[in-house]
Amino acid sequence: MSSSPQHPAPASSGLSGAVAEDLVLYREKFRRRLPESLNELHGPTHGVVELPLHMAWSGMTSYDMGKPRQHMGLYRTVLHEGLRDDLPRYLNQDLLLQLWPVLRTLVGRTVRTVWEDAFPQLASSTRAAA
Repeated sequence: MSSSPQHPAPASSGLSGAVAEDLVLYREKFRRRLPESLNELHGPTHGVVELPLHMAWSGMTSYDMGKPRQHMGLYRTVLHEGLRDDLPRYLNQDLLLQLWPVLRTLVGRTVRTVWEDAFPQLASSTRAAA
């Protein structure tokens, strides 16, 4: 798999070729799921949200959007486990931008990097919150 300027191949910092390739494939898995624009994200902002088992396979399936820890947990789960069609259904653009400065510290480095590379306004919201 070739690299691109936005998603360069990992530097050879002692990693074997197989491990480096695995990292590239892992990043690509999340990149392929991204919406074209954050404007596509029209998920709920209130009420109770029930996630299907393909996303909530290892924990909670029901999230109360009125409870900050629960909506943060919902977004973390959807960012890690959601498929391309799940993202617009369960994520909301305004809420994602609002939560991102904290949420970015709760998601893995790969998820954070893929989303911030694709949507610079996420990184901007982090700088504005600092």
